[in-house]
Amino acid sequence: MTGFQTRAAAEWLLSAAPDAVACRRQWGRGPHGMVLLPAGVLWDVLILPGGLGHPTLDVLSRCTDRPGPVLSGAGGARLGFFVPPGTASRWLGTGVRAVGRGAWIVVPHPGRAVGVVSWLVRPDGSGTLNDPGLLELAMHEAVAGEERPGGW
Repeated sequence: MTGFQTRAAAEWLLSAAPDAVACRRQWGRGPHGMVLLPAGVLWDVLILPGGLGHPTLDVLSRCTDRPGPVLSGAGGARLGFFVPPGTASRWLGTGVRAVGRGAWIVVPHPGRAVGVVSWLVRPDGSGTLNDPGLLELAMHEAVAGEERPGGW
């Protein structure tokens, strides 16, 4: 990711913040480069357990040129797929935590390589998100792949 892309991604993320200046400062000062940003403004987040999230991301990566932003947390034990706002209120999937309006998400700076929470797919700054319908299909395909003899 170029410096311009990183700045564009950071600005896009910060546009959801109630106080972008304070968040920018916290990104710079904090040892892990993390801030809390509100869900439901520019995105919702669907959090999948790692056992489902990683194969889902693999399928999604084959189905689209570039998936939308995806976070990894707890050493890859959970993946957070950024989806359009309002998705969380309509999501019915079992085992998937839907985070929307009224909740906050820990978000690392898009230029940071690693941390407690890190980007598997960094935002590109354009506002591109994961399509919920395609994400659901990718989850089904990931589960079907696990049920086949020999797995993937």
